[in-house]
Amino acid sequence: MAREDVLITADELARRLAAGEPITLLDVRWELARPDGRAAYESGHLPGAVYVSLDDDLSDHSVPGRGRHPLPSGADLQPAARRWGVRTGVPVVVYDDWNRAGSARAWWVLTAAGIPDVRILDGGLSAWTGELQTGTVQPEPGDVTVVHDDLYDAARKTVTAEQAAAAAVLVDARAPERYRGETEPVDPVAGHIPGAVNAPSTGLLGPDGSYLAEADLTRLFAERGVGGPDVAVYCGSGVTAAVVIAALAAVGVDAALFPGSWSEWSSDPTRPVARA
Repeated sequence: MAREDVLITADELARRLAAGEPITLLDVRWELARPDGRAAYESGHLPGAVYVSLDDDLSDHSVPGRGRHPLPSGADLQPAARRWGVRTGVPVVVYDDWNRAGSARAWWVLTAAGIPDVRILDGGLSAWTGELQTGTVQPEPGDVTVVHDDLYDAARKTVTAEQAAAAAVLVDARAPERYRGETEPVDPVAGHIPGAVNAPSTGLLGPDGSYLAEADLTRLFAERGVGGPDVAVYCGSGVTAAVVIAALAAVGVDAALFPGSWSEWSSDPTRPVARA
């Protein structure tokens, strides 16, 4: 997989839309401190974009024991995707306005479910220089078919807690102070999974919120020993880890997601915790 298979620039998106190409736009506004992005969406979004709730549509909170953002089932995702207007053979572009977290989660979930041609708007909403639309968009219903029902065993690789701990390379995508165990604002235990290396998701983005150039990403991962066929990534609850997985995919590394991430790991008091 190459960078252009994962990301799309605002300029390319604008050209394709101006040419009349059909593209489904999904607005996935989400922040850790403000998970409901609907109000922000309604105040201004890309023309034709449909709002997607990360908490309601890209997670299944009825699943016990798998962290704060368990993956949804394909059976739930398919009607949601059709409600958003996702159609067979029509490309999908996902975007957000906070550190690529919401869009990367949507990219991961949709592609894991077997939906092809999904790309992240590089730089997010701030990269878009065209007009914005206010209010809510009600698209024509889509007809997409979700190939995989169990996203824990689907078109993208996942690992269990035990498999994550045994991975040749395990990447912690959280902020350095959370990785070191100096602070933990969300989960009950501070620290990281023993053996994990820290590659904060925000460190993969430039000042404008776009992903670093391929050479810079390659160097950053190499400096941390991140590469090879057995790479797994986790974060707090499986959201920002997708930002790292997308960056790895953009430089040709197919990494696995530990969906429950630290929220699942730290919920079991028998699991070891490293702090440094």
